[in-house]
Amino acid sequence: MEEKLKKKEKGVVEMARGEWGHNSNNNGRCSYKRTTLIVCSINIVVALYVLHFLYTSLYMYPFSYSANNEVRIMEESNQHRKASEPTELIKLVSKFKNYFVRDERVVELPQYLKQKLTHEILDRLRRLDAAANATEQRDAIETWRKEKLKEVMKLQNEKTSSNSTILPDEADVVASALSSDWPKLSEDIGLWIPVEINNKEHDDKPQGEEEEFEEEILPGRKLPPECHTELHTDYDGAAVRWGLTNPKDSAYACCMACLNQARRANPGEKKCNIWVYCPSENGCYSPDIYEHKNQECWLKYSEKPKVTFKDRYSESYRDAHPNAPVMVPWVSGVVSVV
Repeated sequence: MEEKLKKKEKGVVEMARGEWGHNSNNNGRCSYKRTTLIVCSINIVVALYVLHFLYTSLYMYPFSYSANNEVRIMEESNQHRKASEPTELIKLVSKFKNYFVRDERVVELPQYLKQKLTHEILDRLRRLDAAANATEQRDAIETWRKEKLKEVMKLQNEKTSSNSTILPDEADVVASALSSDWPKLSEDIGLWIPVEINNKEHDDKPQGEEEEFEEEILPGRKLPPECHTELHTDYDGAAVRWGLTNPKDSAYACCMACLNQARRANPGEKKCNIWVYCPSENGCYSPDIYEHKNQECWLKYSEKPKVTFKDRYSESYRDAHPNAPVMVPWVSGVVSVV
């Protein structure tokens, strides 16, 4: 590039000299100024071109170099990081993690297997004496669990059903349910035995006096006779007041609400003659789709009041409805409508 510039300058100088020689007799001073101006202009253009070239080179190459250098540094950093990783420790932690995850898996028994085990537990409890206490019942169930677990483990090894009620394909899941998942299985099938508390009461009644039946105490004011209170009872009927949106702080208040509605009902309007209350802090069971909470008060009407559940849910009903408790939690009453 420098050689080309020198050639251009040489050509311009020669051309200027030619013009100077040609016009030296007539217009020498003017030709000299013109030549000087041309040469200076060319030098400025060349200088600007060189500066532009240098600036472009400095602008492009440093950034390209910097980018390539950063990529190289990142690659080297990744290589050092991978080389410094404790691979053996990572593998060991991964094995422990998989082991604990495998142990924490909860085995879900099919419904028919839950019912089969439930029937066996109930059969074992029926063999006990009628006066068996909670400790004896708990021991009987624990003995059954150990025997059943031993039976299932033997079934796993032999791969044959022999006299077992469990099939070989079911052995693994039943063994897990009876060992690590036993608390969950007990909850699912509704197996609960209360802790036995032996309280020795002092009998201070006169000899020969008949012992009165001690009723369950409900929270709140004592219900009057006109409420016809029935513990552990649920009545059917058409809802006069929806219980989900009608909480009352006591069974007394629920009964009074029924009586007041019947007194104030308009002509042709259904009058409440059944009240149903949930006194349980944990809520009350019902076979419908709703969640029934504590203090629900249902006001109902029925021409011929009919009990749906009384005292205990039957064994067949609990088999069909695993979430049903043993005792009916509701408190109800049928009142007289004037």
